[in-house]
Amino acid sequence: MNRDLYRVLGTQFLTAFADNAVLFTAITMVMQQTELGDWYVPALQASFLVAYVLIAPWVGRYADARPKPRVLLGANVIKAIGAGMLLFHIEPLIAYAVIGLGAAAYSPAKYGILPELVDEKTLVKANGWIEGSTILAILSGTLVGSVLASYSITMALMTVIALYVLSALIALTIHHNLIVGPSQGRALSDFFSQMRGLLATPRARFSTLGVSLFWAAATVLRVLLVAWAPAVLFLDSTTDIAMLTMFVAIGIAVGSVLVPRLIPMAYLRRARLAAYAMAVVIVLLATVDSVWVARLALFMAGVCGGLFVVPINAALQEIGHKTIGSGGAVAIQNFFENLAMLIASGIYAIVAGIGVNPVITMMWLGLLVMVATAIVSWQLPRDTGELLDEPKQ
Repeated sequence: MNRDLYRVLGTQFLTAFADNAVLFTAITMVMQQTELGDWYVPALQASFLVAYVLIAPWVGRYADARPKPRVLLGANVIKAIGAGMLLFHIEPLIAYAVIGLGAAAYSPAKYGILPELVDEKTLVKANGWIEGSTILAILSGTLVGSVLASYSITMALMTVIALYVLSALIALTIHHNLIVGPSQGRALSDFFSQMRGLLATPRARFSTLGVSLFWAAATVLRVLLVAWAPAVLFLDSTTDIAMLTMFVAIGIAVGSVLVPRLIPMAYLRRARLAAYAMAVVIVLLATVDSVWVARLALFMAGVCGGLFVVPINAALQEIGHKTIGSGGAVAIQNFFENLAMLIASGIYAIVAGIGVNPVITMMWLGLLVMVATAIVSWQLPRDTGELLDEPKQ
């Protein structure tokens, strides 16, 4: 851990805080316009995700070809422009898509700079700190953004813009060691070529598909709680439902901190056990009818999720750093993650639309996570740590 890594944590916290604050500000703006239908808020979130999928072939090579602090700076400026568009009452779908564009450019540089600041032994710990700071930013940004927006949307948006600018300024002070250099060739063909190269080994496929599985499940679980909590726990307040999601986020933060001790890079196979445990907790969650038991179950699901996603994130960065470039690896990861989130959200929308009981949906979600974990873990090689632990013949 060094000063530059702490600066990365600082810029990441501020921009993630602003991301969540601007989301709830935009939702508040939409809810105040009664002529907009129920479809608008999901469309708003989709407009943010679509940018990750569409520009994935370009953002990774862009992050690898330039000093990553400058990429972080530019991405924050784009986000500030999107927030400014909301401030001037430009169509929220367009404005939030611009913010998504900045977020898609920010992510490869945020994760890609870590291998340029720390060694492989510290990479898992650095990822844990990044994930932990992100969760803290999500919790605080959601709370502060919703409170500010309810008081004054203008004040909320001006605060968000100021945070993006401050995050950009901190990014300029980061010093890193390595840079891949300008990429040659066409972006689309290179992207799919990099994708084939990255997914060439079972370890890389497990990391890429595993992190996509986690975020797809997390996205569905977050939306599913809105229907499940009133039906099972009789919680009608959005604040009470939001508190349930906070226990998941807190659990992820705790799991992220535990990762270096429980699942070091040399024992990546252990991560699949955390995914299986998360699936079991989700199935059990469907059977509870107590608020505090539900909160405990969601916290444990978050802990398992943190233990699962942080080490495979670190493994993917390390593999990408040694092969196609860390920025390119994260861009491919973002492509799969957000594609999985879009598909999972679409399937859940269909399931909810035909009136399937949320308890049944919750059980199926846990079972599908279990099956999907078995599939992505198929042919996963033995860990390097296990090989080292074998007695010499």
